Amino acid sequence: MTLPTATRAAVLTEHGAPLTLQELPLPTEIAPGAALVRIACSTLCGTDIEIWEGRMTFPGMLPMVLGHEMVGEIVALGEGTVDALGRPLNLGDRIGWSESTCGECYGCVVLREPVHCSRRGYGFLQRSDVPPYATAGLSEYAYVTPGAAKLLLPEAVKDTWASMAGCAAKTVLRAFERGGRIRPGSTVVVQGAGALGIFATAVAKISGAGRVITVGAPAARLELAARFGADAVVDFRDGPVVALVSELTDGHGADHVFDFAGAPSVGPDAVGMAAQRGTVVIVGSTGPVGDPFPVSTLMGKELTMVGSLNGDIADYARSIDFFQAFAGRFPWDDLFSAPVGLDQASEKIANMHQLDEVKAVIDPRL
Repeated sequence: MTLPTATRAAVLTEHGAPLTLQELPLPTEIAPGAALVRIACSTLCGTDIEIWEGRMTFPGMLPMVLGHEMVGEIVALGEGTVDALGRPLNLGDRIGWSESTCGECYGCVVLREPVHCSRRGYGFLQRSDVPPYATAGLSEYAYVTPGAAKLLLPEAVKDTWASMAGCAAKTVLRAFERGGRIRPGSTVVVQGAGALGIFATAVAKISGAGRVITVGAPAARLELAARFGADAVVDFRDGPVVALVSELTDGHGADHVFDFAGAPSVGPDAVGMAAQRGTVVIVGSTGPVGDPFPVSTLMGKELTMVGSLNGDIADYARSIDFFQAFAGRFPWDDLFSAPVGLDQASEKIANMHQLDEVKAVIDPRL
């Protein structure tokens, strides 16, 4: 097979503007530990939308190729390239991959937490006008760098599921691990009815929660949350969320509150909804500074506050195991829209921005 020397990609050149289809160069040599893949599926994440909107930005980040949830077929391998579990990789194998880490910094060596690597490299934060150009999902081909943690994917896990596992699913599973054990029969509130919140609703139910309450909007997403295990839903536009949840819990509040929304009001709402000695896990707060809330509430309720940041290759591997174990438990396919090609990626981003879709799917082969 003759290796491609360029790839078509949907490039973000200006926040809030449509993506532009461009031809980007591909490396002429594949470094040891690296791989070149043909993207089979890329699912859009809330972070992609926040970057497109300009809510998540920093100087010099554009132009760039969005997409950090993806799977692809290996078309070229560097010498000695194996997956994160040491399994040999071959041409034609289907892989996913997590962010690159250095293995040498305090976060990697002392904390042993790849999410705290000081040189953590996200493929979707690679500028598209400097080598290696195309390392993200909205591209026909992507260069998977040597430091990126690669994972050989089992046939039983669909492309869309495996793609979502690369960020949304692993973020949720890490949050549940960080937040501690869900006691059987306990009450869980999930803030947010996007892909993370709906998936978290299902995870809470699978974990043994007796009552799961999903807070969010619009109505279509809350209806989907009900199909994924929510015993009750709360539209935050219907009134004070804390009062509505209090009524649903007979005034006790929730044993666990998980934030997957990131709205400024999340903090005060979360501590207000939490039961005495409850746990609040903050996951989605990537945007503006949140509204203040009294620290005395933490003391008075004896709350546990936990932060959880994204996920690493271990969380990714567990996400793949999760989808294998619970493939038939919930209608996972209902989270995803019908796949479209790169030329419709801008339309899909706009739809997600307007909350019209939960999880858009891009297949660059279309």
